Formats: sequence, structure tokens, C-alpha cells
Amino acid sequence: MPPKERNIAMMGYRSVGKSSLSIQFVEGQFVDSYDPTIENTFTKVTRVNSQDFGVKLVDTAGQDEYSIFPVQYSMDFHGYVLVYSITSQKSFEVIKIIHEKLLYVMGKKYVPVVLVGNKTDLHQERTVSTEEGKKLAETWRAAFLETSAKQNESVADIFHQLLLLIENENGNPPEKSSCVIS
Repeated sequence: MPPKERNIAMMGYRSVGKSSLSIQFVEGQFVDSYDPTIENTFTKVTRVNSQDFGVKLVDTAGQDEYSIFPVQYSMDFHGYVLVYSITSQKSFEVIKIIHEKLLYVMGKKYVPVVLVGNKTDLHQERTVSTEEGKKLAETWRAAFLETSAKQNESVADIFHQLLLLIENENGNPPEKSSCVIS
């Protein structure tokens, strides 16, 4: 069976680690050099619950509260990874605005989203609590993860959770594996 094609947009304030997360997921490496992204597209085939997905990941340019939501990100996208840095309250505020604009442009009350608090390796500089992230994700009916692109912590989980949300939204809940963890 050919992989299901899924288009995912990675959005957030500048310097929150969108490119680092993208490269870590696709290439399995951490790129330390910061090069402000114009826009990059990555592809990877990944397997979730015995289904292959061809993921086309668009790593968008950093947004701020004044950015006009790029309309092209509302078309032909199945889900969104909204990233903030746990070390930046500003990036957390901006992510709320991005989500609001996303729903507005799409004319929907809900879109499949994984909210990601990145840079957990900088926990001593944390300004956004895990609790704040969880609460925000709940209000959006989004999945929530804290990650470290640098340490490759929970990076693949972002995309696996988002693919599950997308499939549920499309009325294709994944088959449960018979594996039980107690």
C-alpha cells in the first residue's frame, strides 16, 4: 500500500527551534548554526500503527504577532505543529495569535495541532511552565509535548501524534495495536 501523503506546517515565533526540530525529525541530526529560515520543505516516510505516511513538512519563516497569516498555509495542509520555546514567554504569546489567525483564515473552530514547547535542554532558563502549555493545548483540543531538538527528545512523537490527530479528523482512526502496556 502506498504511503498516505500528509502535508504539515511547522509554525512559531522566530528562533524557537522549528528548523532544528524539522532537521532532527527528517535527518536525525541537530544543527546548531542558526540560519533564519525563509521557508524549507522536508519529506520523510514514517510509520504510525502499521500505516506508512509520506510527510511533507513545511518549515515556515518565523512569525510574529504582526505577521499576516500566510494564506498558502491554510490550503492543502492536514495539520500544524505550533512551536514555542520554554525559555521565551514572548514566543508563547505569539503562538496563541498564530493559532487564532490559523482558525480565522481557515474558517474553522478546530484544526489538528500539536503544541510544542521546545528547548527543554535549557530547563534552567525556563519561563513557560509545562502546566501553561498543557492548559493552552487543552483549550485548543491539541496534543501537547515538550521537546529538545538538541537532545532529540520527543521529536518523532510530535509527528506521530499529529498524524494520529489528522487521521481521527479524517474519520480514519488508526487500528489499535494489540500491544498493551500496563
